[in-house]
Amino acid sequence: MFAIAAIVAVILIAVLLGIAASKPGTFRVERATSIQVPPEKIFPWINDFHAWSSWSPSEKVDPAMKRTHSGAAKGQGAVYEWDGNNKVGKGRMEITEVSPPSKVTIKLDFLKPFEGHNVAEFTLAPRGSSTDVTWAMHGPSRFLTKVIQVFVSMDSMMGKQFEMGLANLKAVAEK
Repeated sequence: MFAIAAIVAVILIAVLLGIAASKPGTFRVERATSIQVPPEKIFPWINDFHAWSSWSPSEKVDPAMKRTHSGAAKGQGAVYEWDGNNKVGKGRMEITEVSPPSKVTIKLDFLKPFEGHNVAEFTLAPRGSSTDVTWAMHGPSRFLTKVIQVFVSMDSMMGKQFEMGLANLKAVAEK
């Protein structure tokens, strides 16, 4: 009986690892919203990490999180590091490219609970009297990430955070 259970367990693990191995080597999560102000009114909220406390969903998950700002005050070279509870983890962001008022690119390094090195991009496209704002993140999918994706959709998990953040950004920008 034990031998049969062990064989079944080995087969299940092999199937799980096979499914994980078949997952793509990269991922991309993207969400968008329309904000009823011009890009110039939204851009400062994204381009200045000091302003993120007003709209970033992570800020509300762990209000006691330790935050450090360094580098440039805002824009290219601005750095934001955080160290929080197990839901927000520990990491670092650096603005690497800025095209006012249409794009901000961020190097995003997660250190805990799982290590990951990604790129986040905010694009702002005027549309009449409003702006289409897109928040995207992409990067490599390491094998551990692929195993987790067998059970949890990266798009669903991160997408909910992006949707919440964009809703918060819309609220502060439209005030």
